[in-house]
Amino acid sequence: MSGTGTKGTGPVKLTEHAETETTRAPAGLTLLALAVAGMAVSVQQTLVLPLLPRLMTAFHVSVSAVTWVFTASLLAGAVATPLLSRFGDMYGKKKMIIVTLGLLVAGSVVCALSTSLGVLIAGRALQGASAALIPLAIGTIRDAFPADRVTTAIGVVSATMGVGGTIGMLFTGMIADHSTSHHPVFWTAAALGAGALVLVAACAPSGGGRTGGRPDVLGALVLGAWLVCLLLGISQGNSWGWGSGRVLGLFAAAAVLCAVWVAVELAVREPLVRLNLLVGSRSLSANLASLVLGFSMFAAFTLVSNFVQTPREQVGYGLSGSVLDVGLYMLPSTATMLVFSALAGRFEARLGAAYTLAIGSVFAALSYVWLALFNDSVADLLVFGAVQGVGFGIAYAALGTLAVQHVPMHESGIASGINSLVRTAGGSTASAATASVLTANVIRGTSVPSLHGYVLCFVLAAIGAGFTAVVAVLHGLRHGRRAAAAA
Repeated sequence: MSGTGTKGTGPVKLTEHAETETTRAPAGLTLLALAVAGMAVSVQQTLVLPLLPRLMTAFHVSVSAVTWVFTASLLAGAVATPLLSRFGDMYGKKKMIIVTLGLLVAGSVVCALSTSLGVLIAGRALQGASAALIPLAIGTIRDAFPADRVTTAIGVVSATMGVGGTIGMLFTGMIADHSTSHHPVFWTAAALGAGALVLVAACAPSGGGRTGGRPDVLGALVLGAWLVCLLLGISQGNSWGWGSGRVLGLFAAAAVLCAVWVAVELAVREPLVRLNLLVGSRSLSANLASLVLGFSMFAAFTLVSNFVQTPREQVGYGLSGSVLDVGLYMLPSTATMLVFSALAGRFEARLGAAYTLAIGSVFAALSYVWLALFNDSVADLLVFGAVQGVGFGIAYAALGTLAVQHVPMHESGIASGINSLVRTAGGSTASAATASVLTANVIRGTSVPSLHGYVLCFVLAAIGAGFTAVVAVLHGLRHGRRAAAAA
């Protein structure tokens, strides 16, 4: 199966580096290197969130404008992930992991030197391209690890998405507590990325299946264009008016460009995104779950940071916290996520990846319901974080397995990349959508979001996580036996 492709992709030709010819380091060191690299990438995704209120003041911009400091990273990741994942299958995953970490370091340096919002957003886009590392790491694990350790190792690397996100907010808070500038945060991110790069170069295995071929650059460009149109329309809907010509034009352009993108992917010999891996019978539910779970998780990162820093004495809600407090209040989430992501492999062995994902998603949904109902004190936020960490620790570990368990080894990189693409698209939509909801629900006479706006966003996040659980259960009922056999 590794010697031939599937319909529509043409023959797959492995190079002289056969799948068995892998330069192996000890499995423990390999997993450590990939986990540290995943942590570095995940940290960059959220490290700006506690800084958004300061950046609004420093650059004299609106909520919807400053949100693009976060959204640009996710958007770049959505485009780069399938492209670099495809490169990983074509030319070697270790090479592409090193490339992603190089982009992370370069983007961090640009952000550290930035003195305007535009330059900062450009640097964040470079950082965001490193999101491709997670699916590349998952593909590396499938290539290099013994079958009985694959599920646990995927769970550890997948969990870095959540753990790194909360650690990112914590270390930003620690730096911001001693400096009013955003520059030290990004210099630290650059150092972390450089350290991860050295560790991967020394410890990650090279080799694995390499298919060769040509990249689908046109597909990547059109994908980026329609995602930009969609997210810009969502984020500016309240400012420009949902019925305005500009917003309707952006949505129409997104629809047309999406249709063009589908046509391109169907026409080219080696597409950026094989559509059967996006919407095929086994892939659709995994990708739909990833989309809405990504929305749910990144909505939390965006909302909690602003909510904690809202001054209660001025607006009647919030926790009047500092940038450091944002990270400290999320420590329970980090702790429970680490514990339950490590346990997720045992749950998967007993229940299967789909039902494990459903359990994790239920816990995530319950955490948002709690926060919608109880948000008056630090204790309320700590409970939320602990329950949320249980949910996402289990869910993301299972999702990493669900995305690749039905595909042949030589397609694991791109299958995981597509799943990461839709998760990142969900996260991008979350940041734009929550900014839109908060902008539409402000305290009269101010530009400060109302408590009602936050509650609406928490409910939306809960619905997203709950919907993920439903999708996962249906996937388990339909494919449970075949999935177990494939695993």
